[in-house]
Amino acid sequence: MPAPTRTPRDRWVAAGLDALAEGGLESVRVEALAARLGVTKGGFYGYFPNRAALLTEMLDEWERRTTDDVIAQTEREGGEPSARMRRAGLRTFSSELLPIELAVRSWARRDPAVAARLKRVDNVRMGYLRTLFGAYLDDPDEIEARSTLAFTLAIGHHFMAADHEGRTEREAMRLASEYILRPPRP
Repeated sequence: MPAPTRTPRDRWVAAGLDALAEGGLESVRVEALAARLGVTKGGFYGYFPNRAALLTEMLDEWERRTTDDVIAQTEREGGEPSARMRRAGLRTFSSELLPIELAVRSWARRDPAVAARLKRVDNVRMGYLRTLFGAYLDDPDEIEARSTLAFTLAIGHHFMAADHEGRTEREAMRLASEYILRPPRP
């Protein structure tokens, strides 16, 4: 009889990220993840000494997917800086990654170590924006202002409940993005 197959480590991490996105940090429990995966919790301890180790790997995966992978893929595709900014934003805040992003931001409000990691990730993202804006802007103040506005728009619009004067949220976001990303007038 063949030995039972262990649930791969990355499936535990993915299940943890799904649980985090769906129900917050409190939902990331070994027993609940085992049930979600249809396995016993014993396999968990073959990979992780404790829940804290899983949480660290979940943050590693979130950071890799939403920062390193997004920037690498965006750069591989190339294009004008404004097009790269749009693609990076769409990837970072996609329907797949946005719930995890918002859950990590909520978690960071209560955990200083997670807050420090979030700050590091946001600094990488802001650095990328500054580089892209710097490709067609010379004024450091304008580069910083536009980078801040673009990043704030990408995150903040998820918390808005305002109407947009006869426009859909999507149309309002498109207008705001075009305004922030447009090249300076000669």
